[in-house]
Amino acid sequence: MQAAAAPQTARVAGIYLRKTNSYEGTTMLKRTVLTILALAGLAGWATSAGAQQWPPKTVHVIAPFGPGSTPDIIARIVAEGLGKQYPNSSFVVENKAGASGNAGTDYVAKATPDGSTIGVSIGGPLAINTLLFSKLPYDPKKDIAPITQLVTQPSALAVAPEFGVNTVAELIAKLKADPGKYNFASIGNGSLAHLAMEAVALKSGTRIVHIPYTSSPQAITAIIRNDAQMGCLPAIAAKVQADAGKVKILAVSTATRSPFLPDVPTLKESGIDVDADAWNGLIAPGGTPKAIIDAINKDVAAIIKTPEVREKLAAQLMVPVGNSPEEFRARIDREIDRWAPVIKAADVKVN
Repeated sequence: MQAAAAPQTARVAGIYLRKTNSYEGTTMLKRTVLTILALAGLAGWATSAGAQQWPPKTVHVIAPFGPGSTPDIIARIVAEGLGKQYPNSSFVVENKAGASGNAGTDYVAKATPDGSTIGVSIGGPLAINTLLFSKLPYDPKKDIAPITQLVTQPSALAVAPEFGVNTVAELIAKLKADPGKYNFASIGNGSLAHLAMEAVALKSGTRIVHIPYTSSPQAITAIIRNDAQMGCLPAIAAKVQADAGKVKILAVSTATRSPFLPDVPTLKESGIDVDADAWNGLIAPGGTPKAIIDAINKDVAAIIKTPEVREKLAAQLMVPVGNSPEEFRARIDREIDRWAPVIKAADVKVN
């Protein structure tokens, strides 16, 4: 009697299938193999399609402040760069100003999370405003997906030449001699310019009166007119007036010296442990697929580091960053930790 033939196996897509000698068994095996191959093909197609999800035909790039603002300038730089890379798609910048940047950031948070809406935002709506407002229309941790930190920009501690100080040490000595006598200008209650000077006062043990204005030009003009004696304002605004001899820059707020103001010491070098650089970042609605976030991150991080864009950013005293979504999220969290004690100590409130 002849022994039965040993069963045979075939390996398809990593799965071992048992062969039989019967017609039905062979037919079933063929069908199974075809099904597995078809599924494998579909999976490959899905992966390929997922990689091609972005950009759609139209991408809305939201700036949470008005035309000409720093976020607006950066949004247009990003949109222009993406438009050159993807000529078959349109990248439309839309200004959604209001509520200290909260309105535009909320618009992004509530948009469809499919990559068709992204936005530029700053430390206020993403971090500081969580400490200042009793309630926000969005949760930055849940409703916002960080893509990348785009740039960092120094603030500059500026005074009028007639104020009679040439260093931060001389300024602090003058403030301590007459507590509460002098004013500082900011670009709004709860703004970085406001908090930076409150931090300087806190760290140096001095008292300075806050006068809020609505823009950098107004705040700088107030210093020139001696309505306010000092301010920690966006360096681009201060440098223009410093070059004209109308204000004097004593220090920059960044952790290290600015490449655009290499001869100006930092606040830390000057004995005041305050780090208050301004930054802008790119965000998407919470729930946007990671594949889309990663695709945008890769594209935009490359764009902002091109020589052409670096030159445009340098004109605004900005340094490109282009970090990962995780690194950007960590930066937002550090911002909250940095300003929480200052806001509490200075009892900063918004109307």
